[in-house]
Amino acid sequence: MGQRMLIQNGCVLTMDPALGNFASADVLIEDGIIAQVGPNIEVGAECEVVDAKGMIVIPGFVDTHRHVWEAVIRNAGADWTLPTYLNHLYFGGLGGTLRPQDVYIGNLLGALEALDAGITTLLDWSMINSPEHADEMVRGLQEAGIRAVFAYGTPLLNAGDFWHRESTLKQSDDCVRLKKQYFSSDDQLLTLGLAIRGPEFSSWEATVHDIELARELGAVCSMHVGFGSWGAADRSIQRMNNAGLLGPDLNLVHVNSISDEEYKMIADTGASVSVTPEVEMMMGHGYPLTGKLTKYAGRPTLGIDVVTSTGGDMFAQMKFMIQAERSRINQTVLQRGEMPERLPLTAREVLEFATIDGAKALQLGNKVGSLSPGKQADVVLIRATDINLSPVNDPIGAVVLSAHTGNVDSVFVAGKAVKRNGRLLDIDLERIRSLASSSRDYIFSQYGVPDGAWPL
Repeated sequence: MGQRMLIQNGCVLTMDPALGNFASADVLIEDGIIAQVGPNIEVGAECEVVDAKGMIVIPGFVDTHRHVWEAVIRNAGADWTLPTYLNHLYFGGLGGTLRPQDVYIGNLLGALEALDAGITTLLDWSMINSPEHADEMVRGLQEAGIRAVFAYGTPLLNAGDFWHRESTLKQSDDCVRLKKQYFSSDDQLLTLGLAIRGPEFSSWEATVHDIELARELGAVCSMHVGFGSWGAADRSIQRMNNAGLLGPDLNLVHVNSISDEEYKMIADTGASVSVTPEVEMMMGHGYPLTGKLTKYAGRPTLGIDVVTSTGGDMFAQMKFMIQAERSRINQTVLQRGEMPERLPLTAREVLEFATIDGAKALQLGNKVGSLSPGKQADVVLIRATDINLSPVNDPIGAVVLSAHTGNVDSVFVAGKAVKRNGRLLDIDLERIRSLASSSRDYIFSQYGVPDGAWPL
């Protein structure tokens, strides 16, 4: 018999509609796979028991859009707009200073930050200056032990050659090499994606090439599109739809300022959307699209985006998403001289966006996203006895609207514990801090300290 573990007597939110939720139940894990969920599961002596009494047990969060390496320059952009961010990271040259060792420690630090917050899966929207950078980014994710889609992107070195509407430069063929070297099997924590510029940041010919390349590789294809002042004018979603390019393997990021007709196209084709509500509201991408997509039965997902300007946890993003959408609808009611009678978005829906819908968007819905027998055991335990949560009167509401990273007691990825009793396991935190600080110091020594930042 293989390794067995029983998470016992927790409040279990399965996110599986066929199973439902349990005020008190167990989760049996065998060889990293969920074997059984329900009350009073009987096990023999050869089984590790994790006492989850006083805990809320949920699937690991899924972050569908994150530039992971930016952890080494976290919070440098507390007052940055989107143009300011782009001018520093892309066109001003900061991203071009990166060495392979800088993106390694950035990815390791950023992935550990995600795990600490209960995010067990993420899409790393990477920008690759060389094959050596790609190798080191993958190494950082591997070392962290997170489940991730490594989305291979275009360079930040000489980014102006790549990131403009007339650029005919195509996705590097090095992604083919990376697929063979690191992602030859689907039965692993890391899978390959492509981070492409899309029709608003490259030529149409380059966009079509890059989407077709992603499909040849069987990779999720992600792009920033349809936001800011140009989103409404370009009608990029309609153009891709007319060309037959939209589909479930396309991940569209932001999409704040397109037409209702185009939201329906997204929903009808099954393309996924990553909403990054905090950064979008701050930087000027536009108001989060949540309700504009759900109006047509589309299912948005959640991403952190850039920790240059926000924290790296899903709890904050869930709160931003739900309250932004409620505020949008409530204001229309108030403008009619009426008071809202009901709220337009439920806490349960937002928790689904952060778990099962995120997994489906990354083509991992058969593996993770819910506590369903047969899926891999990506599991998070949240201490419901903490002062900010106790007493719990609505477990879903507690997770979505009241919890924070400090409440995350334990995190398991494919049944392996990466955090227990509130602490990450098997990491040399002093080494990581030292490497991250050295990397930050090098980047700023080459680029200069961005306006508003004052490194400690």
